[in-house]
Amino acid sequence: MSSATYRTLLRTPGAAAFFLTAAFGRVGIAMTSLGIVWLVHARTGSYVTAGLVTGGFAVAEASAGPQLARLADRFGQTRVLPAGLLAHAAAVATLLALVTSDAPAWLMAFGGVLAGATIPQLGALSASRWAFLLRAGQSASLPSAFALESLANELAYLAGPALVSFLGSSGYPSAGTLLAATLVVFGGLCFAAQRRTAPPPSLASEGHRRGRSLLHPRFALLAGVNLALGAFFGSMPISITAFTSAHSTALLLISSSASLLSGWLYGLRRWRPAHRVQLAAAAAFLAIGCLPSLLARSPLELGFGVALTGLAIPLIIVLCSVLTEATVHRAVLTQAFVWLSSFSAAGSAGAAAITGWAVDTFGAHGGFTAAGLFAVMLAAMALAGLRVLRQPAP
Repeated sequence: MSSATYRTLLRTPGAAAFFLTAAFGRVGIAMTSLGIVWLVHARTGSYVTAGLVTGGFAVAEASAGPQLARLADRFGQTRVLPAGLLAHAAAVATLLALVTSDAPAWLMAFGGVLAGATIPQLGALSASRWAFLLRAGQSASLPSAFALESLANELAYLAGPALVSFLGSSGYPSAGTLLAATLVVFGGLCFAAQRRTAPPPSLASEGHRRGRSLLHPRFALLAGVNLALGAFFGSMPISITAFTSAHSTALLLISSSASLLSGWLYGLRRWRPAHRVQLAAAAAFLAIGCLPSLLARSPLELGFGVALTGLAIPLIIVLCSVLTEATVHRAVLTQAFVWLSSFSAAGSAGAAAITGWAVDTFGAHGGFTAAGLFAVMLAAMALAGLRVLRQPAP
């Protein structure tokens, strides 16, 4: 294994420019939701209102994201993205104006919806560019490219929330939202300026015809895997916090560090087993890795458990991206990537309520049991995928 794999990918003409600018914008995306919480709570003193605005943002992002991706597939990234970024800047400005003017809660929630509906899906756009750039004779490098995407995403969600929390706790709650929007817009515009690596737009008739590949059992199974993975995401932080609020930040950092290490190592070489077999193995490892959390009696034991599950998560994400690229037509690829993210977000939102009930009823280990059940569901779908994903792609 050698890190030359990643260096070789980034030396592909045009690759470093779009990847780094997208990574820059991703930090802003990772800051946005938590930035809204700091902004609204600092002004209203109510976590209920902050949750309402943030919830509107999340639902709008999950609902509108695939539609924006559809426009990007049809008309091209370089035409759709700049307009979307300007709309996002206007939406954030509207939200800031509503919050600072002490508007009613429902009106602030509407501002959150506007911000969520216009935020760009830079991760999906970047993944589509990798698929386009490596289409001719370099498709074997796609797993490494998607592993690189996973690393960028993990780093963004480590750095972004930490930066927002620092600004908010320092007495500048609105600065987090402003900085987030600045990073998103600036990074997105620089990304859109990289025209030579942008996938060509699809014809309207072609996009409609090829969109049927999103209804194929192969893609439905991958959507289900992401739904279960999102549920696992949503349940673990609540369970960890209920187990030990004093060490929850350190434990979540352990999980993120394990994910970074695993994703980096996976992308350094080409693995011989079929991708569907790798997905089943990673999902089974995730389910087995939940056992130490169920038996943990101390933060140290729990740390071992969250490290094990953290190792499996980036592999599942990368392999779902690889299998999606092989399943759907290029004319709807960006939509497919964003739909996977939306299913993951839906799973996370639903699991948060279920896990909260389990923790209140059975304690922290009730929450870990819920997370383990979600992991078992994921593993069952991945094992079923050994047969489903063997079917020819539409």
